[in-house]
Amino acid sequence: MPTKAVTDASFEADVLKSDKPVLVDFWADWCGPCKMIGPSLEEISEELADKVTVAKMDIMANTEVPGQIGVKSIPLMVLFKDGKPVAQKLGAAPKSALKGWLEGEL
Repeated sequence: MPTKAVTDASFEADVLKSDKPVLVDFWADWCGPCKMIGPSLEEISEELADKVTVAKMDIMANTEVPGQIGVKSIPLMVLFKDGKPVAQKLGAAPKSALKGWLEGEL
């Protein structure tokens, strides 16, 4: 399953009320490291589709949720389980490191 774009309007339904864990990647088009991890997150989304939904939120187009969560630097990945943030990872990393971190949190 490819990554899912979420917005301020869809965040509650897509993330907080999801039946399975959701990893939200907070990113922006001007962010070089965000663009670097994009392809890795797409692959991880496919590989772990049965365990987690990988979502992306553009912080320039959606300011409400990032403000509520306190996003100060990007890329910031936040894992939500049962509607609550349970883990986060800041900054770009190789796919193996991102996937290993995520699998350790699931």
